[in-house]
Amino acid sequence: MSPRNDIASSSCGCPEYTSLALSRRALLGSAVLAGGVVALGDAQRGYAVTTASSTRSRLSSTGSVLVVLSLRGAADGLSLVVPHGDPVYYAARPRIAIPHTSLLVPDAMFGLHPALAPLVPLWDSGRLAAVHATGMPTPNRSHFAAMEAIEDAAPGSDERNGWLNRLLGQLPGTSPLQGTALGNQVPTSLFGSQPAFVVGEVDNADVAGADSDGRRVAALRHAWGGSARLGRAVRDALAGADGFAPVRAVPAGAPTPTPYPDSELGQAMSEVSRIVRANVGVDVVTVDQGDWDMHTDLGTVEWGGMRRNAEDLAASVAAFFSDLGAFGDRVTLVTISEFGRRVRENDDYGTDHGHGNVMLVAGAGVRGGRYYGSWPGLADTLDADLPVTTDYRSVLSEVVTRRFGVSTAQVFPGFAPAPVGVMA
Repeated sequence: MSPRNDIASSSCGCPEYTSLALSRRALLGSAVLAGGVVALGDAQRGYAVTTASSTRSRLSSTGSVLVVLSLRGAADGLSLVVPHGDPVYYAARPRIAIPHTSLLVPDAMFGLHPALAPLVPLWDSGRLAAVHATGMPTPNRSHFAAMEAIEDAAPGSDERNGWLNRLLGQLPGTSPLQGTALGNQVPTSLFGSQPAFVVGEVDNADVAGADSDGRRVAALRHAWGGSARLGRAVRDALAGADGFAPVRAVPAGAPTPTPYPDSELGQAMSEVSRIVRANVGVDVVTVDQGDWDMHTDLGTVEWGGMRRNAEDLAASVAAFFSDLGAFGDRVTLVTISEFGRRVRENDDYGTDHGHGNVMLVAGAGVRGGRYYGSWPGLADTLDADLPVTTDYRSVLSEVVTRRFGVSTAQVFPGFAPAPVGVMA
């Protein structure tokens, strides 16, 4: 088959994911006032969002920063980190399997997709690791339901309180910027009783219509005074926009030898770097990369959506850590996706909804240059999934315990993490 570089990124073949992606994008450019969330401004100016919470006014940070990069659409972990030592992988994927001779940093079982080449220096320097066969303990093949479940991370609870929001509740500090999301809405992981700040573009993160003498902001504070929940949320948003001013003063970096790609993720990671380097007390940042739902045209090592997205992911993350410079010693990045893909390829050079996946962990505190996890072995049947042997919460528990020194009992209620070993 000839190269297919003209594939439209939205042609994933999954009506649910297409609808979900459109609904997320549709939020951009509109003010939101629902479910305890308030947005100020518009798409042209950027906007600030906060969940309803108590008023906070003092910046503080633990010194560590966690960046959670969500691979939206359910990435195929078997293509990103290839189990070349399992013969079933090649039997089940005769057209889309990555040849073992093309793999990067292979060991006896695994190797990285060749499009992840920009990440090899991080791997070789011990700052990047992979944990395979991770995921939720129970399969959930619905994008929407799985995203909600994996970011809520509290099975059986009916509270809308994401795991990152619960983490923020365990950290010192009073700034609404401590939990910041790049994008256009509050992710489930940040939703809850602690405030969260959402920004689309750093340079536009300001209150729409704000004047130089501060009268509009003062009028908004007066109008939204009192103890009502919505009023507190608006004041948090105003405080967040005010606290974000130093970030706008930090110029975008131009990292070498890997510059940021001209992509949504590349630009978002550049913005995350500015936020971290501004040192305004951010503890947690979320960012998304979409279009991983590849029922069609996942492709081969030479063409397709996997190559395109993997190149973007690797170049963006590599540029980010290069751009951070010394600040990289504070930052840990972890990737997560709502579920993995089936073992067997389908008739359209793609893969369908599955279960187990892989998580990449990079940066501060990572015992990198290694593959982690217990490999369950693959089965070549029509509905075979990659079984989950490591609950994703065990990986996250290790990250938040080692980097923030908190008890995971509050962050992941009712969960007893198993040791993974990926964090020092």
